[in-house]
Amino acid sequence: METANPTLMVVDDDRLVLATLVAGLRQAGFDVIEADNGDDAILLARKHKPRLAILDMRMQGKSGMDVARYLAANTDTGFMFLSAFGDSDIVEEATRMGALGYLVKPLDVRQIVPAVRAALSRATEMRSSPPSGSAPVPDAQGRDDWIAIGILMERLRLDYDRALLALRAQAQAENKDVGELAASMVEAANRLNSIRR
Repeated sequence: METANPTLMVVDDDRLVLATLVAGLRQAGFDVIEADNGDDAILLARKHKPRLAILDMRMQGKSGMDVARYLAANTDTGFMFLSAFGDSDIVEEATRMGALGYLVKPLDVRQIVPAVRAALSRATEMRSSPPSGSAPVPDAQGRDDWIAIGILMERLRLDYDRALLALRAQAQAENKDVGELAASMVEAANRLNSIRR
């Protein structure tokens, strides 16, 4: 059974973003450890075994992707990414690695908390399914669905269930498969995020 206050790890080399996220997540009732670089994040993950890591994709030294590769290969810690950049290749790699979500900067902690709770729930489901079991880890298309749901949660301020319903309703309205719509939403978000302000 999931503990009331699962430990989260937040990793970002922008100290203001890091402090804001950590404070907001603690206020929401999570136990939070923090690192401002990839090497420290790996050490903290070994020591504290957090349930979920929120990783900035682009940092000096080891990137969030490097940390995610370590977590995927060596721990049971789930991970989601945080980025101001839109790069479809990075998002594709993240989904292949098993990312549970993708948060887009700038962030509002009130919007992030539901996305974090949804990622924790998915991580718990994935851990509880047997390794050879009947519930395989979702493929890249399934992860696009999760990322699209996270985008809807962030942009429209919806909880996970309402974002899922909105995604399904929009797919039906456009006469598209949910996976097809999710992939196009992820690509559109990446394009928007790549525009320089």
